[in-house]
Amino acid sequence: MAVFQPTRDEARSFLSEAWRKQRAGELLSPLEAITADVIAAHPEYHSLLEASSAQPQREFTPDEGEVNPFLHLHLHLAIAEQLSIDQPPGIRSAYTQLLARLDSPMAAQHALIDCLAEAMWRAQRDRTPPDGEAYLECIQRRATRLP
Repeated sequence: MAVFQPTRDEARSFLSEAWRKQRAGELLSPLEAITADVIAAHPEYHSLLEASSAQPQREFTPDEGEVNPFLHLHLHLAIAEQLSIDQPPGIRSAYTQLLARLDSPMAAQHALIDCLAEAMWRAQRDRTPPDGEAYLECIQRRATRLP
């Protein structure tokens, strides 16, 4: 079975194209519709996604104090997928707790994204597969933390 592994530019172009299609009123695939909703909730990225084709080449580095908007949006998509299938088991329940506590879907998703980004960063740093158990523990800590 072949696994779809887009290049960085293909992944970035997917975001821009989904947003373009949304703005043009074109028919969207289910994934494009989810993507367009995520982008709509991030107006700070609209101009970037609407810019010329040179934008996908731009680097965003933590050293410059920048969040990579393309990575951030793709992390939202990963969280959406995880929530839809409750994988890792318990993420949907933790999200519901976060939602009740934070009273904002975006704030709840960003709490999950923080945990996912940390798990990915540790895996890259340690050159190991992501630690699913540590990821879920981070999520559960965030869900049960008092404001």
